[in-house]
Amino acid sequence: MAATTAAIQPYNSAMINPQGRILSITGSGPDRRALVDVDSTPVCPRCAEGKGCGAGLFGAGARKRQVEATVPLNANIAIGDKVAVTLAPRNILAAASIVYGWPLIGAAVGAAIAYWASYDDVVAAVSALIGLTAGAMLVRRRLSASQCLRQFTPQILV
Repeated sequence: MAATTAAIQPYNSAMINPQGRILSITGSGPDRRALVDVDSTPVCPRCAEGKGCGAGLFGAGARKRQVEATVPLNANIAIGDKVAVTLAPRNILAAASIVYGWPLIGAAVGAAIAYWASYDDVVAAVSALIGLTAGAMLVRRRLSASQCLRQFTPQILV
């Protein structure tokens, strides 16, 4: 009996950067920013098939979205130019870890404290909700810090 093997196709982890047109440019030097009208239709083949990571679900109803992006110092751009917008993959992972992880950890800690203190299920559920809320409040505070905002702001590719 001959064994058959299927060729495994490697997953292409390269990110597809959304394209858009510059609507306005503000600031100067390292603080220069551009408002970009980005087409949010799925360009990733996996997203178009509904088998992607789910990031396309957040803008599923809208076809265009306006994004404020930083402009690199060496970029020679003008209003109306077509540009690509990107966010470093490590920053996407860090943002997802903060936004989803911190509230989840808060909920787990709240439930664990109730369990450790031998409370019933209702108190454990309320404690988990309190922990979830505390985690969400920490996320909001962390993401409102100016250093964090700079880290998670998209950048125009040149």
